[in-house]
Amino acid sequence: MRRLGTGIGWRPEIADAVERMPGIDWVEAVAENLCPGHLPESLRRLRERGVTVIPHGVSLGLGGADRPDEGRLTALAERAEALGAPLVTEHIAFVRAGGALTASPRLEAGHLLPVPRTRDALDVLCENVRIAQDALPVPLAVENIAALFSWPGEELTEGQFLSELVERTGVRLLIDVANLHTNHVNRGEDPAQALAALPLEAIAYVHVAGGFERDGVWHDSHAHPVPAPVLDLLTDLASRIAPPGVLLERDENFPEPAELERELTAIRGAVREGRARAADGTAPAAGPPAGSPAGSPAGSPTGSPGDSAGGSAGGGVAVLTRTAAGVGTREATRERLGVAQAAVLSALVAGTPVPEGFDRVRMGVQARALAAKRAGVVAKVAPELPEILGAGYRPAFLEYARTRPMSEGYRRDALDFAGHLLRTAPPAEAAAQRDLRNWWLDRAGPAPRPRGPVARARALLRRG
Repeated sequence: MRRLGTGIGWRPEIADAVERMPGIDWVEAVAENLCPGHLPESLRRLRERGVTVIPHGVSLGLGGADRPDEGRLTALAERAEALGAPLVTEHIAFVRAGGALTASPRLEAGHLLPVPRTRDALDVLCENVRIAQDALPVPLAVENIAALFSWPGEELTEGQFLSELVERTGVRLLIDVANLHTNHVNRGEDPAQALAALPLEAIAYVHVAGGFERDGVWHDSHAHPVPAPVLDLLTDLASRIAPPGVLLERDENFPEPAELERELTAIRGAVREGRARAADGTAPAAGPPAGSPAGSPAGSPTGSPGDSAGGSAGGGVAVLTRTAAGVGTREATRERLGVAQAAVLSALVAGTPVPEGFDRVRMGVQARALAAKRAGVVAKVAPELPEILGAGYRPAFLEYARTRPMSEGYRRDALDFAGHLLRTAPPAEAAAQRDLRNWWLDRAGPAPRPRGPVARARALLRRG
């Protein structure tokens, strides 16, 4: 595997600072935020200096029940080629559910959600990964994600799940040690056991990020400093294998460049400490075979706080368990997974009952987090809306999102939100009503409305 070194997530807000930082060997950029024909000048300059740029996808949904969308795969391939990237990365997650496969409304999460560690889900994921590998011009690496809730009836530990995925597809892994810490706090999973069971030789690189804990739940925010337990996990990993690359992720609430450089220094120090342990023989002993991780009987997942918690009535989850009666066809497997994922996502974004077996408290925390993220992203893609609505924007959007799930992207979500307000609860101030209506009209049609009376008259004449 190509040695990458130490890197940082490239974001427009810190582009200038990243260019000036010493010791940056490579950067990672969110694939969906790049246009292959119009790459940011900052990335162009970094590439000219020999800095490797890797596109990091967030919207494929390889863990979803549907096959990967050809258009999204083509777009990811185009970005890899435009950047001259040695590989591309995505997530082991589902981001949408419903649609034709389940004959139910199409739902978008706007976030990475965990797949159940079951044989059905693994079969679908393996096929989806192979489809993506065939469509991409460079190798693919997939990332373990953080999660606020667990699926009931899981059949595999994370180590078993990832090991079999690698064995069956040859895919590489992007291991996020911050996500291992998150799942330790939120789901009671032992990160040391997970590291011991991983196929370390498949690691392409490592993510490090910060977060915060509130009411016993760890939020993987990517907006806070990297905590000591995450650095400790990086040291543990580096004592087992020399990671090809390590990258600091920061997505918002950006500190001064000097603070980011201090975090990068701490990351380098954690890796050096791990390699020193490997050299002097104080590294952890090699883990058990992937099929039987320490502390767990073969085929049995580690404990998860949510597995035994009561849930409300609902269907679609029990069907995940594979029975001795038979596996069924590939399409039947996808349909079973699709029904289960649609039930979960509907509970999170559409206010339907939480499926049986899930921790309702954790699902409520996840639902609120998804709504808050929607509100924040819509405010970024349509900054005029919080300007028009002022302090009323956030409560109005959260009330809207409570029962109106996102069915397409965030830009469409912004438009739908504005239209909903105009129909049901327009702003009290006449000026805000006018501005909101004009904003919506400018974007609701196939082209912006003509401005001014003369322009409107000319447009009417052309249509006539």
